[in-house]
Amino acid sequence: MDTLLDALQEGRLIELPENNKEHSLQFLAHILEAIPSVPTGTDVVGAVLERERTTTTALGKGWACPHARVPFDEDLMCVVGWSPEGINYGAPDQVSVSVIAMYLVPANQRNHYLREISLLAKALTTYADVQRIRAAKDLDDVRGFLLDLISTTKETVGPDTRVRMIQLQARQSRDEKPSRDLSNLTIEPVSIVSGSVLGHIVLAQDAELQRALDGASGIVKELDSVGAFRISGWQIVKRGVTVYQAGRAVYDCLAIRTTEERSGTAR
Repeated sequence: MDTLLDALQEGRLIELPENNKEHSLQFLAHILEAIPSVPTGTDVVGAVLERERTTTTALGKGWACPHARVPFDEDLMCVVGWSPEGINYGAPDQVSVSVIAMYLVPANQRNHYLREISLLAKALTTYADVQRIRAAKDLDDVRGFLLDLISTTKETVGPDTRVRMIQLQARQSRDEKPSRDLSNLTIEPVSIVSGSVLGHIVLAQDAELQRALDGASGIVKELDSVGAFRISGWQIVKRGVTVYQAGRAVYDCLAIRTTEERSGTAR
């Protein structure tokens, strides 16, 4: 379960903005697409949704593990989404999904992925406190639960120093700052107003992002067709749209960028 642990350590534990299954899958897939080591143009969203149409990826007990297989060689990657209300996912046990652990599976990591999922499925069966996730109130609670789950599972094969260290860091973080574990991600709310005469008007707090989007072309078309738009290292993800009179609409979006992209190391 090292890849799940990496996601927690690198800040890829996210509170999902809504409890719609397809929108949640799209949101998490766009986060994976924004990781700098993932080649530009990799259609994680399409791969995840296509697989979900043929078979459910729910494991039961409030968990789902969708994945996208990609043809290049890289590390196995994961992003974790938490739904406070739970998502109607079509799970075999009919339990709504609280945790979606989405994996990006490069060609050289398929055996690694199968081992990780097998261990996770075993953990959900053997971990005595698996229902504790239902009582989580914030991301700190979720992170603590996941670290305990991983730690307990790993104790069957020997103690894991890295898990213990991250647990200690999590406790210190809870004492020092509000619960929002996004250490490796920058997430900005963005509103885009469009109209036949207006073109588009961007409302954003980040000045660099504002300038980039102001000069972008085709952004509304991309948001309508694929639900996302990429520019200057930012992944703009549509959460919803409100349509008004005279052909005007307001797109409620999130702009996502990783720390590596902000520091200029993105591909």
